[in-house]
Amino acid sequence: MQRRQTDARFAERVLTGVDDRGDEERIVLWIERKPGALWAVGRAVNPHLRQSDAPRGEDYVFEGYELDDALEAANAALEDDVRVLEEDGFDQGRVPPFKRSELLGPLERWFFGRR
Repeated sequence: MQRRQTDARFAERVLTGVDDRGDEERIVLWIERKPGALWAVGRAVNPHLRQSDAPRGEDYVFEGYELDDALEAANAALEDDVRVLEEDGFDQGRVPPFKRSELLGPLERWFFGRR
């Protein structure tokens, strides 16, 4: 069975707002584990409207080997998007930051090949 592109995602946040035309806009931020022991942070706008669930190269805002660096990049992107949405009048409520603890369980399952 082939893994889907989203199988390596360990944590995800979805924010909702409205674009310039008044249509709903979804911003998806995630942390994933890539081959070669790389952590990656992705950010995509309206990925549900794409023909494939595969992230594009330009979706990645960080790639590196340190989990703490990935968490810092992911939370900085998340804070920026929440701030902009709030300035535009879209209250997201409490959006929890990405935390190391939520990544450790999926990392163990991914590392040992368990689902």
